[in-house]
Amino acid sequence: MVGALWLVINLLRISNFPRYVRNAVILIADGFATGAALVIALGLRLSGDIPPHMMEGLIASLPVTIIAATLVYYAAGLHRRVWRFLSLTDLIVLVEAATAAVVCSTLALVVLGRVQWMPLSLPIIQWFVIVVLLGSARFAWRSLRGRLKGTTLSENSGEQRAIPLRTIIVGSPENAEVVLHQLEIAPDAGYRVVGILDLTGKDVSLKLRGVPILGAFDMLEQAVQRLDAAHQRPEALIIAGNGDCLAPQRTVRLVSGAQGLGLRVVRSLHPADPDAARQAPLSLQTIDLTDLLGRPQTQLDNAAIIRAVANRRVLVTGAGGTIGRELVRQIASMNPAQIILLDAGEFNLYSVDMEMAEHFPELPRSAVLCSIRQRQSVMDTFEKYRPELVFHAAALKHVPLVEQNPCAGVMTNVLGTRNVADAARQWGARAMVQVSTDKAVNPVGVMGATKRLGELYCQALDLENCRDGDAGRFMTVRFGNVLGSSGSLIPLFQRQLETHQPLTVTHPDVERYFMTVHEAVQLTLQSTACALEGNLGRGRIFVLDMGAPIKILDIARRMIRLAGLVPERDVPIDIVGLRPGEKLFEELFDGSEEKLPSSVPGVFEAEPPSIPLNILNRAFDGLADATRKGDTATVLARLDQVLQSRADVVEVDQPIVSAIARRRRPMPIATTLAGRA
Repeated sequence: MVGALWLVINLLRISNFPRYVRNAVILIADGFATGAALVIALGLRLSGDIPPHMMEGLIASLPVTIIAATLVYYAAGLHRRVWRFLSLTDLIVLVEAATAAVVCSTLALVVLGRVQWMPLSLPIIQWFVIVVLLGSARFAWRSLRGRLKGTTLSENSGEQRAIPLRTIIVGSPENAEVVLHQLEIAPDAGYRVVGILDLTGKDVSLKLRGVPILGAFDMLEQAVQRLDAAHQRPEALIIAGNGDCLAPQRTVRLVSGAQGLGLRVVRSLHPADPDAARQAPLSLQTIDLTDLLGRPQTQLDNAAIIRAVANRRVLVTGAGGTIGRELVRQIASMNPAQIILLDAGEFNLYSVDMEMAEHFPELPRSAVLCSIRQRQSVMDTFEKYRPELVFHAAALKHVPLVEQNPCAGVMTNVLGTRNVADAARQWGARAMVQVSTDKAVNPVGVMGATKRLGELYCQALDLENCRDGDAGRFMTVRFGNVLGSSGSLIPLFQRQLETHQPLTVTHPDVERYFMTVHEAVQLTLQSTACALEGNLGRGRIFVLDMGAPIKILDIARRMIRLAGLVPERDVPIDIVGLRPGEKLFEELFDGSEEKLPSSVPGVFEAEPPSIPLNILNRAFDGLADATRKGDTATVLARLDQVLQSRADVVEVDQPIVSAIARRRRPMPIATTLAGRA
C-alpha cells in the first residue's frame, strides 16, 4: 500500500509541479513509509497478535518516528537523487539513511520515555522493512517510469512507439553494463539488447543483467547466426565505451565482420568514471569518418605550433575551402596577432569570416576577396598587411575539372602559387607553406603536374634564400586525400547513399592514402614550426607517414555497412572506369626523391632534385603566355617539358633538360592528353 502510494506520488516527477513541491512530497512519503515500517515490523514480530498496551505505545511513537525519519532523509538528500538512474551508490545511500533513521527515531523515543512497549528486536526488523519498502518502491518506479511516460505520450499525441531494434553490444563487461543500465532507464531509446560480445571472450556463456555474453568481439557472424536460429536476429550493434575496442583497426575489423548482416552500427559515449557514466543519459553516435582510416590519427606537438603562430600576422589563401577553413580555425585558437582571410569565392569568404566573428570575436582579422591569379592584387594585399606567416591552400584540386580546363589549372596552381610566393618573399614573410598532394608524385594528369610545379617553385625559392642568407622559408607539405573535403570521395558516397543510388568506384583495385582534415592541418602547422626552429632541412618536402593506402572499394563497402545496409544486396557498387588523369595507385615519394626521417614523429622529409629558380621562371613565363592565348596544346607541352624534358614536344633550353633528365615518370602528360588537345 505504501509502495503504491509512493509510486503514485512520484508520478509528479513527470508532471509540471515545481521541483520544491515534488521534493517535499517525496520526503513526506518516505517519512510515512518509515512509520508504516514500524507498524509492519511489530506485526511481524508478534505474528499479527498485538496486545492493547503495545498498540497504544505504537500509536504514540508514530509521530516521533515519522518526524525523526523525515529529518534524517532530508539531511541524507534522498529527495534530491534521480532514482530513474538507480545505481549501487544510490542503494548504499538509501541503506545508510535507513540505518540513521532507525537509530535517530529510537534514540528520540528513548529520550521521550516511549520505549517501554517496544520489543528489543523491533528496531532491527524495522530497519529491514524500511530498506525493502523504500528500495522496492524506487526499483518499481525506475522500471515503470518509461512505460508510464510512453503511455502518456501515446494517449496525448497519438504517436506510435517504434518497435525497439534487437541489438548486440560490443565492449568490456564494465562498459556493456553501463549501456544496459542506460537502456533500462531510457526505454524510448529504441534498442533491445539480445546479446553481448566482449573483448576477450573469457566470460562467454555468462549473463550480464540477464543478457547472454556470446563470445569475443571478432565472433560477430557466429553470434548473429546463433541469435538468428533462436528467432532473435539482431538489427543493430552498439560499440560500448571509449576503450580498446574502439581503436580504429578494431572498429574497421568489427564493421567489416558485419558484411551480409545488415546491422546499424553506433557508438555509445559515456564518461570514463563508472559512477558518472551510470548517472549520465544514453548518448549514441554514428561511427565517425575517422573510423574509415584503419589507423590512429597522428598527434603532433602543439606547443611548438603555438610558439610559431602566437603574436604573428598570418595570411591563409583559400581560407574558405575545407583545408583553408581548418587552418583558420586552428590558427585562430593559437593567439595570432592578426589573421588575414584571402579567398576568390565571395560566399566561402563570407562564411569563414562569420565563423571567426562568432567564435573569435576579439581576434583582429581581415577578409580579402582576391584571386591569386591577379599578381598585382596579391602584391597589394601583402604590402598592406605584411603577413609573417603564409599558408597557401588555394588551388584547383578536382582532377576531372582540371583535366578539362588545363589553362585554368595552370593559372591557379602554377602561376597563382608563384604570385603568392613572390609576394611573401618581397614583403618579408618569415615562412610560406604550400599545401600539396600525393598526385604531384609521378603525375599523369594536369592537376598533379601543376601541383608538382608549385612544389618545384617553393623548393627553388627556399634554396635561393639559403644561398642569399635570407632566413625566409618556402616549404611544401604533401599528403593524401582528405576525408570529407568538399566534392571528394566521402561526401559523394554519402550523397549516393542518401539518394539510394549505387556507389560509383572507378576501378576495383584503385587505392588512395587518406587522412582527416584536422590531421592534415596539424601537419602543415607542425612543419612550419619545426622549419622556423631550424629542425627541418632546406629545399625539402614534408610528408606524413600515412600508413598503408586503402582500397576505394573497401571504403565504399564500409560506408554501406556503417549505414546498416549490405553491400551489393541493399546498395550496388558500380565500377565506372578510371577518369582521365587518374592512377590506380598514388605515391607519397618520387623514385628520384630521397626519403629521410625528420625530427617530427610520423613525418618524413623528401629531398627531390631541384631546378634553378631562373630556369623555372623562364618556363613559367612561357606557361603564362600560353594560358593568356588559350593555347591548350602549348600549355600541355610546356608542363611536360618541365616535368620530363621532352625535347620533341617543344624547343627547350639545355639547362632544363640536364636539370631533370634523371626524373622518371610512367607517361608524359602531352601524350596522355594529345587526343583532346
